[in-house]
Amino acid sequence: MGFSGFPDEGLVFYEGLEADNSRAYWTAHRADWETHVRAPMQALVDELTGEFGTPKLFRPYRDVRFSHDKTPYKTHQGAVLHPAGSGLGSVYVEISADGLRVAGGCWRLQPDQLDRFRRAVADDLQGPRLVAEVDRLRSAGYEIDGDRLVRSPRGWPGDHPRIELLRHKALHGSHRWEPSDWLHTPTAVDRVRDAWRAFAPLNRWLDDNVGATTAPPDRRR
Repeated sequence: MGFSGFPDEGLVFYEGLEADNSRAYWTAHRADWETHVRAPMQALVDELTGEFGTPKLFRPYRDVRFSHDKTPYKTHQGAVLHPAGSGLGSVYVEISADGLRVAGGCWRLQPDQLDRFRRAVADDLQGPRLVAEVDRLRSAGYEIDGDRLVRSPRGWPGDHPRIELLRHKALHGSHRWEPSDWLHTPTAVDRVRDAWRAFAPLNRWLDDNVGATTAPPDRRR
């Protein structure tokens, strides 16, 4: 089945889940999630797999083991795609009662990746290239975010010309569209595709200059 849009019933489902995040609500409305949320999300990423890589839909259940918030279910459905051969950069899409959100970049850097990231940011060739990509995305209306230090990282001067990027421990761009009529039509896949293409240069920079972690799985944070 091809992607035909995100039905309004899916957004209504999440409005109800935000009001009643309980097992009783989930059990009573699980079929709505399957039909009006998960199925169209799967159809959307299936259409984009050829260009953007293998998709993974996230589970609807929250990991509450280390969280003060014990509500059991996520109030959004997300999916991530990793391009073939990509060492770090990925793209993301999410549907919720608030609308449609897209993102691209990296969400966590392991210590070895963070070291390579900062060295590349400080490099007089690669650093300005990243600055140009960040400026381009901001000018196009995308938000730039990612965990970052409040102060300068150890070993780097506070007056470094790219100190704001050096403070980052992750780096990604994103954009959110509020609910609108086009969200319920095939136009939504075009919006996602265009945004992911806009993130492609950032992901290439991350892949070329940072790449996959070399840390063994049992030492990754």
